[in-house]
Amino acid sequence: MREYTLEAFQVAVIGGGHAGIEAALASARLGVRTALFTLSLDAIANMPCNPSIGGTAKGHLVFEIDALGGAMGRMADAVTLQSRMLNRGKGPAVHSLRVQADRARYHILMKQLLEQTPNLCVKQAEVVEVRAENGRICGLKTRLGAFYPCDAVVVATGTALGGRIFVGDASYDAGPDGSLAATALTESLRSLGIPLRRFKTGTPARAERASIDFDRLEVQRGDDSPIPFSYASAAPARNDAVCHIAYTNERTHEIIRRNIGYSPLYGGKIQGIGPRYCPSIEDKVMRFPDRERHQLFIEPLGESTEEVYLQGMSSSLPEDVQLAFYRTIEGLENIRLTRPAYAIEYDCCDPLCLNGGLMVKDLPGLFGAGQFNGTSGYEEAAAQGLAAGLNAARYARGESVWVFPRSSSYLGTLIDDLVTKGASDPYRMMTSRSEYRLLLRQDNAAERLTPMGRKLGLVGDAQWDAFLRRRAAVEAESARLRTVSCPPTEALNAYLVSCETSPLTQAVRMSELLRRPRVSYAGLAPFDPERPVLPESVTETVEIGLKYAGYLEKQEAEVLRMEKMESRLLPEDFDYQAVEGLRLEAREKLSRLRPRSVGQAARISGVSPADITVLLLALKKEKKL
Repeated sequence: MREYTLEAFQVAVIGGGHAGIEAALASARLGVRTALFTLSLDAIANMPCNPSIGGTAKGHLVFEIDALGGAMGRMADAVTLQSRMLNRGKGPAVHSLRVQADRARYHILMKQLLEQTPNLCVKQAEVVEVRAENGRICGLKTRLGAFYPCDAVVVATGTALGGRIFVGDASYDAGPDGSLAATALTESLRSLGIPLRRFKTGTPARAERASIDFDRLEVQRGDDSPIPFSYASAAPARNDAVCHIAYTNERTHEIIRRNIGYSPLYGGKIQGIGPRYCPSIEDKVMRFPDRERHQLFIEPLGESTEEVYLQGMSSSLPEDVQLAFYRTIEGLENIRLTRPAYAIEYDCCDPLCLNGGLMVKDLPGLFGAGQFNGTSGYEEAAAQGLAAGLNAARYARGESVWVFPRSSSYLGTLIDDLVTKGASDPYRMMTSRSEYRLLLRQDNAAERLTPMGRKLGLVGDAQWDAFLRRRAAVEAESARLRTVSCPPTEALNAYLVSCETSPLTQAVRMSELLRRPRVSYAGLAPFDPERPVLPESVTETVEIGLKYAGYLEKQEAEVLRMEKMESRLLPEDFDYQAVEGLRLEAREKLSRLRPRSVGQAARISGVSPADITVLLLALKKEKKL
């Protein structure tokens, strides 16, 4: 085929999903000429797995993306159908926002944003080759023979790279929702030395709304006072969509057990490793035989469609078997499926080949993001995309990569986990993965990250001005509560007793009252006539900062101790094999992974505290630390 050269770019992004979008936007915001290549312009920002944004720990990532100037939070706010804050009954560290989104409108708005962004070109094309010269990326080639010179490439291929759909005995090459698969790019990446493997994920079925008897299902409504992801957004325009909950039963499980031999997952046709924390319904039934029932969430796909999504029941069983087990569920006896559930296998890299900036260690200019890096979830993908796009642009400008510290964000934790520990199965973000989760809350994402985003060039003037106003409001109200005293009154003491805390005998500062376990900022409102009118997102940050001040100080001290380890950088050319006293496993892993710092070395699986002590002594002896 004839090859021809077209326009040159500084950064090229492969993939128009959640990772690719944030990568392209971040790169373009830095003033770098950027191109986004996607298999279909009509599938940009598609939501093939579920019509929602956020969730436990995932919501934290969306707040952080927004704080760094990203688009996911603002767009989710604009298309919210239902908004719910999860884990309200637990501590603030695990409060997580989740919204049901209108997937069609999300696609339209994201595509429009990409098209209107300066320095960014959006192109429909299948990339079949990434090309390197003299050990550095120099461009990419499309299936039509076009070669686009570029300095950096971000691979954000989602599940399309080598994608193969499985439904019972049937299997065929395809990406999510039956889109095109990227079948040629795998060999190009492999020829560049990128270590690849196969992962698997699944998507539940969709059904006709009219075929479900909703009167027999549990109702799940949104919050009365929804909080947006972005402090630049007003509250969601609507929050009236209703979700429903149904349950499987023994008849459901019996049909699945009887037909388990038809599952390509159990029949050996699927070789890819599936997500540990989001198993298929057949996995749930076979792995947990004592469970009497499993939940099924029925969620709307959007205002312009009558399709609903059957969350929690992904499957690769044949279509007729799927229909049979769905119809055993109360309220779903007459269900009609519009799209059956399916499993999809795809190619991804071993993230241990990446550095903390998500660039391939042995191939400067090549970056990875999203499911290509072995993760699952829109939010994990978008967060990595922002980091990869930022660093691709910095690389193209001749600057060093930026590494987000673990102590700064869930984004930093996510990337550090991937490049230090790897991913043996699709990685999902959870609050338990962060040792600093009380500091890394949703409500303070802006305070943590917007100054960093401004420094990096990701945050524009309008967002920065809004942030300064928010920060001033938080500081002013925190200071006011430390100075305003509240005298004892019969009404106040009655409130305090209802909170199971002792009544007052003398005036006490509002900040001291807020530190009491069940006393809340809202509950003290009747006794605080000078309280200003502030957004709930501001008052939440104020309340948490005062109520948990002691705990926050302890965790901040831990961060300082950790930062001392992170600041002790390791020489890139250090010979770990020559260190006497270092165990064989530690030598091998340190030599292969080449950690950036002593702190990162200490987090590598198989490197013990004793190994770190030996390493520190060796570095001190050679005066390299």
